[in-house]
Amino acid sequence: MRQNDTDTHVLQWMHGCEGETNDDGSMKFVRGMDMYNYDGNDFLAFDDNHQIWVAAATAAEETKRKWDEVQVLKEYTKGYLEKECMEWMNKFRGFGQEQLENATRPTVHLFTRKAKVEANTILTCLATGFYPKDIIMQIRRNGRVLTKEDGVETTGVRPNNDDTFQRKDHVEILKSDVSTYTCEVNHPASHLHVEKKWDHTPFKNEGNAALIVGLVILGLVAVAVTLLVLKLTTKLLDCPDNKSCNPCLSSVTTSESGKSHPLIF
Repeated sequence: MRQNDTDTHVLQWMHGCEGETNDDGSMKFVRGMDMYNYDGNDFLAFDDNHQIWVAAATAAEETKRKWDEVQVLKEYTKGYLEKECMEWMNKFRGFGQEQLENATRPTVHLFTRKAKVEANTILTCLATGFYPKDIIMQIRRNGRVLTKEDGVETTGVRPNNDDTFQRKDHVEILKSDVSTYTCEVNHPASHLHVEKKWDHTPFKNEGNAALIVGLVILGLVAVAVTLLVLKLTTKLLDCPDNKSCNPCLSSVTTSESGKSHPLIF
């Protein structure tokens, strides 16, 4: 293949094997693949049955002739596909089976939290406590799946501290939006499919805020009243030069045998 140093080309290599399960649980080899792709086009592939290389393009014919002459390469490729590849498949199948047996269902929550813009709220869908980590989560508005273009953001799948996983998606919407919002979660390993509907309950701290403000105002009023009473009491008791500050307290008349006697303070 004639090309100069300034050209940029892409060579892709794909190899693998396909098997089926026997009655005793063992894996049986069905077919293998070892192929090359050049600049997005099929280039060269190994025929496991006949142990020859097959050129998919004219430019690959020269490579095919050279590789067909290397018997060790053909034997190694066939051996890898039929033995080593199948061994790896068995191991990964065991890992997958173990995950399915230990699958844990997620707990799903749909709630809102305060947004920076007063007229908006952030609708959040949370799935947590699931294993393994493969999960599908979607937020829908009137049945339509919302995407990044609609403002949906996601944390992706994150680990918990108990070997389970969590994922959280959210979207900012208007508080006045009366559309039907749902959170749909699919966890294939535990066969869970759940769909939660938002009941348009406002962010819980929004209701508490009004109560807090009311209590603060009530407290301020109580403090003001207390200070006013203390001030008036102080004025009544503070009488300089032994003179009463309140004429009404300067004398009190008592009755004894029909006579009145002034009491001087």
